[in-house]
Amino acid sequence: MLRAGHDDPEPRPSSVSSIRSNGCGGWGGSGSASHAPIHTPASFLDLAELEYHAEFLREVAILCVPGMLQTEDYSRAVFSSRLPELTPGERESRIQHRRARQESTTPYEAVIHEAALRFRVSDRAASRAQLDRLLDLSEADHITVRVIPFDLDDFARASSTMTYAGGSVPRLDTVLRDAPHGSVFLDSEAQLSTYRTRFRKLEGVSLDPERSRDFVNRLAKEL
Repeated sequence: MLRAGHDDPEPRPSSVSSIRSNGCGGWGGSGSASHAPIHTPASFLDLAELEYHAEFLREVAILCVPGMLQTEDYSRAVFSSRLPELTPGERESRIQHRRARQESTTPYEAVIHEAALRFRVSDRAASRAQLDRLLDLSEADHITVRVIPFDLDDFARASSTMTYAGGSVPRLDTVLRDAPHGSVFLDSEAQLSTYRTRFRKLEGVSLDPERSRDFVNRLAKEL
């Protein structure tokens, strides 16, 4: 499991800057870099460390199912579409790394737009399997899945994709945003306040967990 040191009595730093400065390496045992698959980018290792030290995780996904909830086939299709193209070794190491991250039992809440559920990154069978996996994972005690349907009025936050990692205290929270040039970690109080508000608003307009499961189930039956 990712949280191998769960009984550590010392408060865990959450932000990437704190993790780096304190030399923490909880994910993967004695340090994520030494246990990560070859070809794993530094940003992937930073994300794994951030998730390991987080007290809770929140994610907003508009165009793609979150990595923490992806099937292996879905992940493979996503990484196969990357430009510049990945070598087979790079692609498989990223898939292996993603599967390891999915072992986490940290409380996790995802708000997913219907667009991410309908886009077929691979074939019909893979899309159906992905929706079935979402339904299975949504029953886990530590996972909450909420859906924002297309027919929601006044939705103007298509750029709100984020991963929000909560620390032991709010000042140690960190937000991850994907940008054209790579991942960006944000941890200033002004930035955190903005993304907390964004998440609350998106959570507020999304379907509740039970209605979200019904919604995903209907989409799966269409395939």
